[in-house]
Amino acid sequence: MRRALLFILAAFTLPGTVIAADLQPFSASYTADWKQLPFSGKAERSLKQQEDGTWKLDFSASMLVASLNETSWLSLVNGDVQPNQYRYARKGMGKTKKIKQDFDWTTQRATGVDRKSPINVTLIQGVQDKSSYQLALQRDIAEGKTSMSYQVLDGDDLDTYDFRVLGEEEVKTVVGTVDAIKVERVRDPTQSKRITILWFAKDWDYLLVRLQQVESDGKEYQIILEDGMVNNKTVKGRS
Repeated sequence: MRRALLFILAAFTLPGTVIAADLQPFSASYTADWKQLPFSGKAERSLKQQEDGTWKLDFSASMLVASLNETSWLSLVNGDVQPNQYRYARKGMGKTKKIKQDFDWTTQRATGVDRKSPINVTLIQGVQDKSSYQLALQRDIAEGKTSMSYQVLDGDDLDTYDFRVLGEEEVKTVVGTVDAIKVERVRDPTQSKRITILWFAKDWDYLLVRLQQVESDGKEYQIILEDGMVNNKTVKGRS
């Protein structure tokens, strides 16, 4: 049960909204369901531009016995998403987790702390944090790409996150039916049998509207858009 609860919280840290030309401010709320749990989780995510032109991506989630907060400060540099700072905190179920990452692109170093272990890593072009890569993914989908790969900082290591577009599909949400792009997280089947599918709304700057995950033991989790705003416009689907 602990793993399932953590997944539902972590699943909310998936993408918000973006277009190819520029980032757009947004706010979105989601509900999560797991067939083995008698209650649902909720989360909120927002992207706001700061006075200095950078962006702040906020996420918070809560369930009956756990909570999670995540913030990424980022910039657009030559049209690419570039992380500046990343903070993560999770508590509940007898465990806490905190991550602090600071990206210095002048010296090409990332420093900080991950679960009390120091971080000091040489940066390469295009490295993302665990939140900023999500905006990079949406920008690539908006530009029509069908296969994407990102290097994501995790402790003192760089993990590779691969995705591929499966096609288009209608998704029924609380706000109505929306036309979406269906995307799959690509994993080595010899390393993981987990399946993760994401749907992004075509008409709403590729806002995440649904996420479904199936674990190797067959257990299924899902999050669905409850309501959202994109560039001050209320997200609406077809009835």
